[in-house]
Amino acid sequence: MNKNNSFVVPKCLSPVSEFGQPEAVDVPSHHLLASHVSRHPSLPVTPVQDGLAINAKRYPNKLAIEFYGQAISYRSLQERVLRLAGFLAENLAVKPGDRVLVDMQNSPSFVVAFYAVLAADAVVVPVNPMNLEAELRWLIEDSGARVVIAAQDIAGAFSALLEQDVFDHLVMACYSDDLPVTCKESIADFLTAPRQESFSPAVSTLAQAYEHPRLKREASRRGEDLAMLVYTSGTTGHPKGCMLSHRAVNAQLVALEHWNHWSCDAVVLATAPFFHVTGLCGSMLLPLSLGASMVILPRWDRSVAMDWIESRGITHWTAIPTMVIDLLGLDGIEQRDFSSLQLIGGGGTAMPNAVAKRLQTLTGLSYQEGWGMSEVCGAIHLNPPGAVKPQCLGIAMFDVDTRIIDIDRGAELFDGEQGEIVTRCPTLFSGYWNNPQATLEALIELDGRLFLRTGDIGAFDRQGYLFMAERLKRMINVSGYKVWPSEVENILYQHPAIQEACVIAARSSDGRETVKALVVLRSSALEPLDAERLMNWSRQQMAAYKIPRLVEFVDSLPKSATGKIQWRALQNQENHQ
Repeated sequence: MNKNNSFVVPKCLSPVSEFGQPEAVDVPSHHLLASHVSRHPSLPVTPVQDGLAINAKRYPNKLAIEFYGQAISYRSLQERVLRLAGFLAENLAVKPGDRVLVDMQNSPSFVVAFYAVLAADAVVVPVNPMNLEAELRWLIEDSGARVVIAAQDIAGAFSALLEQDVFDHLVMACYSDDLPVTCKESIADFLTAPRQESFSPAVSTLAQAYEHPRLKREASRRGEDLAMLVYTSGTTGHPKGCMLSHRAVNAQLVALEHWNHWSCDAVVLATAPFFHVTGLCGSMLLPLSLGASMVILPRWDRSVAMDWIESRGITHWTAIPTMVIDLLGLDGIEQRDFSSLQLIGGGGTAMPNAVAKRLQTLTGLSYQEGWGMSEVCGAIHLNPPGAVKPQCLGIAMFDVDTRIIDIDRGAELFDGEQGEIVTRCPTLFSGYWNNPQATLEALIELDGRLFLRTGDIGAFDRQGYLFMAERLKRMINVSGYKVWPSEVENILYQHPAIQEACVIAARSSDGRETVKALVVLRSSALEPLDAERLMNWSRQQMAAYKIPRLVEFVDSLPKSATGKIQWRALQNQENHQ
């Protein structure tokens, strides 16, 4: 196991010097932004956690977090953060640069754990709570984490690893400790379970940690020092750890704040998972850095989400398309009140145009799509407020230089030509943890500067808007014609009987590659739909080679913890049939 306190990418491989303070980049499409918005906002050099600390002084009694009706003020939140930080540094000997694994659902405990790790000068390793023991072993061993902070409902997954000395100490968080005595909403059983006591000297509870004196020393790590180690989903082999510095995280928060004119009066519905950069930055770190309020929903529940939009006066909601699609399937949705909402946006997958139009009819808001990835700490392209294009990733954000290159030759493409998207930006990662070879392979030099190869295929229009075709490995080859599944899916969503759809590659009876659609029907569909009817309808909507020749109707589609339809799992299942 790697037990080093830090890892530095060799200078020849590291993009840090290239991107630490990038030169100002003028993008023609920035004329679409409001005239008072700076094209090159200044970036702070302070630690990420300073935003919360300052707001605890600025707005001590203001609501920071609401959790099923339980209110936590900024003063109370910061008190918990400093007590846990003291416990980590002084009781568990967490040193500057140490990695600490954080594994739980969206909750006040997650927020406290994240900020406390940073306050202790350590590095947060947020992980998916759906991971099982073998996956957790890899994440712990690869990151070198010796301390884990996890929810007690998944503590069993860590007990065997603890006994095998894979790590040293477990801090268990109990969700019910943060619930009100009485609650009107329906709450899942995993949230209401009473606190368990420590079952080993190597296990503590978060409640015990809160009894420790506050950490008194100031944090020293900032700038290019690591703040987070975020693991990618891993399309092949083990996931890779993206090293995200305080510089990168701060740059993301500043960009989001300026782009969408955020203020301290925002009320955020936090449904996007915090272990992923989208939910972490857009729904947790940004509001707390501004002194805004967040309403936390641990697991997606469309009924509770709609109730809270109405009753809590939600103004901002980062929601991936599958959440919006599910919400709009709620009975009586046309009669619900969306009047408080000011911004709905997200990414991960394309928002079907038909769904976006229905959302706009109900809310008066255009769904703001964007594009980014873990390697760039979230979104680096967003549609400008008031100038949204459907099915579009938007324009380059502040000081972002994104280009299109030929997939095979690496030469830059122009005039709307389609190719691989590469980018350099203030939020770029510092490389892959313990994997300099993968870091080198992820970068390409253009005009003497390093760009990140994203593996996404896209093109720019004349206004500088970026449109994505597909992930490179998802393309379907139908008799020499390229078919991008997301394009076919977007058309299928226009059918009134279809609730969800996923398009994958399959083999026809003659062994050739063809298009297959897995479809979930609306329960309220007025007319029955079978494969023949769907193919006949498709002939009127798309080119012949794009039509799904195989159709399978299913009750549901598998989704990841972030709510994305797991097309890879469906593709792998199809390949092994």
